[in-house]
Amino acid sequence: MDIHTQLIAEVSNIPYLKEWEELQALFRRVASGRPGHWLLPLHVCQAVGGTEEQAIPAIVAVACSHIGIVLVDDMLDVDPRGEHVKIGESAVANMASSLQAAALVAISTSRLGADAKLTAMEGVNEMFLETTLGQHWDVTSIVQDEDSYWRIARAKSSPFFGASFQVGALMGGASVEIANQIREVGRLYGEMIQIHDDVNDTLAVPVRPDWGVDRSPLPILFASLVDHPLRARFVELRPHVGIHSKALEEAQEILIRCGAVSYCIHQLLERHKLAKGIFGKLEIEQLEVLEKVLNDVVQPVFRLFQEADASISGEALAAYTG
Repeated sequence: MDIHTQLIAEVSNIPYLKEWEELQALFRRVASGRPGHWLLPLHVCQAVGGTEEQAIPAIVAVACSHIGIVLVDDMLDVDPRGEHVKIGESAVANMASSLQAAALVAISTSRLGADAKLTAMEGVNEMFLETTLGQHWDVTSIVQDEDSYWRIARAKSSPFFGASFQVGALMGGASVEIANQIREVGRLYGEMIQIHDDVNDTLAVPVRPDWGVDRSPLPILFASLVDHPLRARFVELRPHVGIHSKALEEAQEILIRCGAVSYCIHQLLERHKLAKGIFGKLEIEQLEVLEKVLNDVVQPVFRLFQEADASISGEALAAYTG
């Protein structure tokens, strides 16, 4: 059976959710897109010597968590594509709450030993708490510098990936100590994903919502705040990128010329290097599985960087190849 089909079957048997057809329909719809993040616990589980069957409860927990977080995030961002536009905010808030509980049920009913099960449940619950704080900061704070950018990103994005790695490791039979170290790799992976998405979204055509004046992705933050010859022109162009394609083209060119994209790639590769340093010290059965997970984030952005014909520093290149 296809793993996404199996996940649908698992969720349809969770108490109370099996009586909630609207929520099940939502889960089926999202699962049909085969979200890559859902399979992170599977990759980590296999890396520590576990099997797909062992990973299923962790994948269910991550899938439920992911949908619940996105439902709330779309409401907070007033995203016109969000589920709340179709069925209302009250219904979506209820679904998000139930999916959070379902994630914990998936772990509590798994075959994990008592200590590992408690660690997994605590990790997922802490992830929910930290993520909601990050979402709160994201809608109530104005990002004025890089410190505030990372403060929000580490609270809003990293916890989900840290918990995904940790729970996958526990399901695969890793010790609590090793699973906690792997969680730190996951948190770094989350920061890498944030940078990856920021670069991709700001260089995309047509214009993405990230160019809005209420958003502060890392490349735009760099180009707006760092003292460089094209800073004033970039600030002047930004309000017009959603109106004129030429304005977007020129602003994106400035992102490359001023070093914003180069800086983001350097930050990405630094985290890649730190993550490799952590799991390189771990005695796990299939280290190459984790290496591939990390490289799958780095390589597309690295190619994008090369295609932009920008120069890459020797230090950043060494971090990537070493």
